Amino acid sequence: MTEQTVQLDELDARLITLLHDEPRIGMLELSRRLAVARGTVQARLDKLTARGAIRGFGPEVSPAAIGFGVMSFVTLEISQRYGHDAVTSHLAEIPEVLEAHTTTGGGDILCRIVARSNADLQRVIDKIVGYEGIRRAHTIIALAELIPYRTVPLTKAATRI
Repeated sequence: MTEQTVQLDELDARLITLLHDEPRIGMLELSRRLAVARGTVQARLDKLTARGAIRGFGPEVSPAAIGFGVMSFVTLEISQRYGHDAVTSHLAEIPEVLEAHTTTGGGDILCRIVARSNADLQRVIDKIVGYEGIRRAHTIIALAELIPYRTVPLTKAATRI
């Protein structure tokens, strides 16, 4: 699905905030709290989902709560002859790689990874760099999460643009 730019209005922001705060809320309750028709809520959700503004309704899982208490960021330098697609396929096979982004600057790909311990982190890094398309990895261990991933403040700010 290709993401399109979506102009959010106040109702969209309120809808997203409610879904964020109470992910198990039903359509009828959403419409009641937003003081709009159920069909309006459904149409807004469909539009926001189809355009890529809302990417999912699944649970947010805490890696630390399920035993993966070490989080780190790894910058990868890749061999250009293999390209991003082959390296991405390799990274996608490693469950501890939570996300990967192409970047500018000194590295080519930035990954957020988790592990059960520092020793396990070494195992995960070895698995990542074991692919011949990856030339070098630079790892930074996160000590504490100061601001968790969030989008609600951003959706509210988007309505003021």
